[in-house]
Amino acid sequence: MSQPRVIGPQATLPPAGLPGLDPALSRLVSVEGVLADAGETRLWHVLDTGDALAERGVEPRGTIVAVHGNPTWSYLWRALVNASLARADAGATPWRVVAVDQLEMGFSERTPLRRTLAQRVADLDALVTELGIRGPIVTIGHDWGGPVSLGWAVENRDRLAAVIALNTAVHHPDGAELPFALRVATARGMLAAGTTGTTAFLDVTLALADLDPAVRAAFRAPYATIARRRGIGGFVSDIPATPAHESTPALHRMSAGLRELQVPALLLRGPKDPVFGEDHLDDLTERLPHADVHRFEGAGHLLAEERPYADVVLDWLDEKVTDAAPAPARTRRASSRKRPAPVGRLWDALDARRDDDDTAVIDMTTVRGDGPLNVSWRQLAARVDELAAGLDAFGVRAGDRVSLLVQPGPTLTAALYACLRIGAVVVVADRGLGIRGLSRAVRGAVPDVVIGEVAGLAAARALGWPGRRISAAALPAASSRALGVEASLSDLARAGRGRPLPAPPAADADAAVLFTSGSTGPAKGVVYTHAQLSALRDTLAVHFGVTADTGLVTGFAPFALLGPALGTRSATPDMDVSAPRTLTAAAVAAAVRASDARIVFLSPAAVANVVATAGGLTDADRAALSRVETFLSTGAPVGVDLLRRAQALMPNAVAHTPYGMTECLLVADVTLPEIEAAAGDRGVCVGRPLGTGEVRIAPLDELGRSSNDTTTEPRVTGEIVISAPHLKRGYFRLHLTDREARRGLGERWHRTGDVGHLDAEGRLWVEGRLPHVITTAEGPVTPVGIEQDVETVLAVQRGAAVGVGPAGRQVVVAVVETGARRPGLASPELTEAVRAATAQRLAAVLVVPTLPTDIRHNSKIDRTRVSAWVERVLAGEKPSAP
Repeated sequence: MSQPRVIGPQATLPPAGLPGLDPALSRLVSVEGVLADAGETRLWHVLDTGDALAERGVEPRGTIVAVHGNPTWSYLWRALVNASLARADAGATPWRVVAVDQLEMGFSERTPLRRTLAQRVADLDALVTELGIRGPIVTIGHDWGGPVSLGWAVENRDRLAAVIALNTAVHHPDGAELPFALRVATARGMLAAGTTGTTAFLDVTLALADLDPAVRAAFRAPYATIARRRGIGGFVSDIPATPAHESTPALHRMSAGLRELQVPALLLRGPKDPVFGEDHLDDLTERLPHADVHRFEGAGHLLAEERPYADVVLDWLDEKVTDAAPAPARTRRASSRKRPAPVGRLWDALDARRDDDDTAVIDMTTVRGDGPLNVSWRQLAARVDELAAGLDAFGVRAGDRVSLLVQPGPTLTAALYACLRIGAVVVVADRGLGIRGLSRAVRGAVPDVVIGEVAGLAAARALGWPGRRISAAALPAASSRALGVEASLSDLARAGRGRPLPAPPAADADAAVLFTSGSTGPAKGVVYTHAQLSALRDTLAVHFGVTADTGLVTGFAPFALLGPALGTRSATPDMDVSAPRTLTAAAVAAAVRASDARIVFLSPAAVANVVATAGGLTDADRAALSRVETFLSTGAPVGVDLLRRAQALMPNAVAHTPYGMTECLLVADVTLPEIEAAAGDRGVCVGRPLGTGEVRIAPLDELGRSSNDTTTEPRVTGEIVISAPHLKRGYFRLHLTDREARRGLGERWHRTGDVGHLDAEGRLWVEGRLPHVITTAEGPVTPVGIEQDVETVLAVQRGAAVGVGPAGRQVVVAVVETGARRPGLASPELTEAVRAATAQRLAAVLVVPTLPTDIRHNSKIDRTRVSAWVERVLAGEKPSAP
């Protein structure tokens, strides 16, 4: 590596050969000093694509001013620099990128001045002026570059086009501690030694990402000596941790000014950041409520080194800033017909029955006298009012997020409707996600309040979940102190008794964040408005004929809370709702008998165990089940044989298998007789769209990718796209996921990620998941039809069809459950039988004791995991459980 070439006092050009950095883009800029630096001339190093664009004869749309943090330098933005030029070469919207090395940092000049936040904002303005950048300007900052770039943005709104920030913070509450990593760095005796005297601070920061050694060396290049590391220490000492700190006024001025910014804003975050937490992002979104936010699950502080952020930024600028040409007309584009708006509020039925002493909710886990606890409509309505007013007195306001860690039953029902009544946004992430998934979900939602039972509160305390704590039940004082509990629900009810309620929320206000199962990646928070939840209630009530006398037994968590909204009594069977396989036939019968329910709603895994435990039913149990009129199972496909066996337990019920997902809980519905009559197609028949909902198909190309065009033509396989009044508003802080889900379709459409087709009668057939499509040399192949063939073999309990090999040339492998004790290749006899059962050519047949499934439903086969296991086994690895 060549030695840096000295141009001015301590300012240099970077050495040649740094990975990903074109030396021709480096330049040194002489700038007149400002504020405390007035009268001096300072030399800055910047990466600047201006001359490169001019050489191409390209006029930029505007300039992106990129500001690094501590202890990085402009090298952090090389992907953005390179991507902007590549796009200009491809004829896309050109943006000039100026990535600066702040003074005392990178290869810019070192000076004796102690630079405060206000000084750095003024320094940046002087550089922008010297470079003649007039506008439109987009600022992007990371770490301490966030406050510096946003400080400049607040003071220069006339030239501002947009603001972008990666992992940063703009406010430090008075009295709050710094993050642990910064407390260590700023501790007495550690500051100078850790930041300047040694490379400790630099080393720790670079260790936050898995960097290539050459990239790590490039980041270290400007900081080889104590003299060149002074800026690192200066930045750390300038953290305004107290009201008296010199930079606190500038930080407050900037953070307050953000509330007045109306330009587009993009906030990108790596959640695994020990420096800037979810509370910092929450603060930013509160100041910039219109901002697009995306959390890159698994990424950390050095997000720019861990995720392909550059294309994200440039795509976003195309969408938000560049004047895009009108989209070309599509002959088969998804329609956007208007649908009737839902009428009323989710709690209207509860209000209408507030003087009714009939049973509203039955708690099968609590015994009172000779039976379970019954809560009347009068009691439930009064409790909801008291809790709503009590939450308001506690300081919970409309828009605040409240995480509910309570088992389904009267307590959860009252707390949920109380939150909805005052406009608080309920966050629902069940234990079925597992402790890691649940923790990721709760922390990512940044709740203002956590309402929980002891186990949930203990997890919140141990895992550092945010939010004030409220216990579901009254606790001893010592337990409350240990768990950080400020009040119980009983305390809130007493405080709210007789207190007026605040105004109800608007129909388009956010009502809930419901987390997906995590079976297709990290659980995602799905945001629903009040209007969308009301539309779900109305669709369910109309389609299934729910009345006040219907009664509802729900062994499926997402629907366990809809009884009061539907105005009918409800009961949840005695079970662990986070483990559906714990539900027994006797528990269902007991709930049906207690509630005189005509509808039973179960998950597929629950159905399987209910059928398996039917031998324990008494004559009274069977008599109760015979009064059920409608049986529903949703959440994953249910086999016809299992449906028949379940209906045999409820002989007078019509068996339904509605199709839906967390993003749209009811999409289509089909009955068992309709399934039996709809023979001949591949996949699982899930019926016709419900209500005013629409279903279309986005056809697949040869590599299994779905088109932006859609169709309702029969027997065209592709991604299933849907629209309905009760479709989600979006995902919580997942802007890119939102955008992909709507790609090419329109605002109120959603790409489900499922693949399937419509038949000639307009019925939908599901054939698997989009990521599980097998791309063979003959074209894309979906897995479910093959699995149905394989499962006709007598020895096979369940099967999974997966692809192995490069995209476009994959081969199909069948993996089957047979009760085998050890995983491995199937016997020749079983292999022959499985191959004979399907027309699809199979490269191999493997056996496993158990196929891996998702946590929440206990039924969705994890084909991605199975495919990776098959790859390893066929490569010669000793077989172990997948």
